[in-house]
Amino acid sequence: MNPYVPVAIYLGVAVAAALLFSLVPGLLAHNKPNPEKAEAYECGVEPTSSVSGRFPVRFYLIAMLFVIFDVEAASFYPWAVQMHALRLFGLVEMVVFVIVLAIGYAYVWKKGGFVWR
Repeated sequence: MNPYVPVAIYLGVAVAAALLFSLVPGLLAHNKPNPEKAEAYECGVEPTSSVSGRFPVRFYLIAMLFVIFDVEAASFYPWAVQMHALRLFGLVEMVVFVIVLAIGYAYVWKKGGFVWR
């Protein structure tokens, strides 16, 4: 048996499930348009402003900073799992990584990236 057959079966099942979960609800759903359903909903309160406004660029910058620092923080887990095998080399590499993170964090802080206006 070819070693790629299980991978091909897994891929086929994944594609079939994705198609099934994407197409079947659209085919089975009842389409009954209603002006009340199309109205904006804000936690049970009548909308007070138009939703066509733009978000400030600062919002996206803070969101990207969060993602960047979150992904970098998630890299600590594999390092902690392999710390015993990596020994001193792994410790030095992680110290360098933390220093680079700290420099980036200080730079963003100095530029006012964490100030919400």
